[in-house]
Amino acid sequence: MGKELELKFAATGCVLEQLRSEIPGRETQYQMQTTYYDTPQGELSHRRCTLRCRLENGQSVCTLKTPVSDTERGEFDVADVTIYEAIAPLAEAGGMKDLIEIAGELIPVCGARFQRIAKEIIGDGFVAELALDQGVLLGGGKEIPLCEAELEYKAGDEGLFLAYATAFAAKYDLTTEKLSKFARAAALAKGE
Repeated sequence: MGKELELKFAATGCVLEQLRSEIPGRETQYQMQTTYYDTPQGELSHRRCTLRCRLENGQSVCTLKTPVSDTERGEFDVADVTIYEAIAPLAEAGGMKDLIEIAGELIPVCGARFQRIAKEIIGDGFVAELALDQGVLLGGGKEIPLCEAELEYKAGDEGLFLAYATAFAAKYDLTTEKLSKFARAAALAKGE
């Protein structure tokens, strides 16, 4: 199972620029356009699962995220396919055979459009990625600004990564963003 451990922090454009200039590491830029899918009854959301198709610099990556714990999620990806072509391999990888059954009912529910600047962080005993995201969340014909920093664990000692993340948040006076991009965009789509 792919496992995702990431921490999100609310930010401003100025903070993102500060982080970009002060945090060392190899930098990669992406233009992201994401569409999130669910059934009309919200079956995936009720299970705390997220299904999306994201264009990353024009290349499609379809992802299924499943709950593992409060801070960790299962994450399964299939590249270079449409959301419907991705259903079978994602269902198998994520252990959600019924995803195939409900695939015919899937509808786009919300989305996001943003620029990501990703920096690799090689720490003492761990590897992480810092993602600086700025753009908009889309839902219900409306959009709201998106500006956040994400720290994602990639390899090494998880405890050292979490200690780094705590010190990082304190140094830059960052507040944890408790809701995912999907949750915020879905709330916008519902008019909340």
